[in-house]
Amino acid sequence: MKIDINQLTEAELIDLNHRIVERLRLLSQMKAHVAMLEFKIGDRVTFQGNAGERIEGILTRYNKKTVTVITHEGRQWNVSPGFLKKIEGLKPELKAIPLHAKRNFSKNKRK
Repeated sequence: MKIDINQLTEAELIDLNHRIVERLRLLSQMKAHVAMLEFKIGDRVTFQGNAGERIEGILTRYNKKTVTVITHEGRQWNVSPGFLKKIEGLKPELKAIPLHAKRNFSKNKRK
């Protein structure tokens, strides 16, 4: 279906723009949801930080477009699931972190 935008009024163009933006948001959320389904709460994951460093942690929560990962040091990250990789097998020091303990970690967040 082709739309000749030259024939549309300003109000119609604004309405079309709002619909396009809403549709793009929905598609983005659907992609993130599908990527989230590859992981479950408690999975040990890794991703690349802003400075290129490798960060490991435990997935603790699903958000609307991201997941929350808590590192062994107690740092909290909200990460797009597309950037995560699952780590198989747990290191002994990471096994000891109970999921409910995330309340006690610092509230430093980085997007």
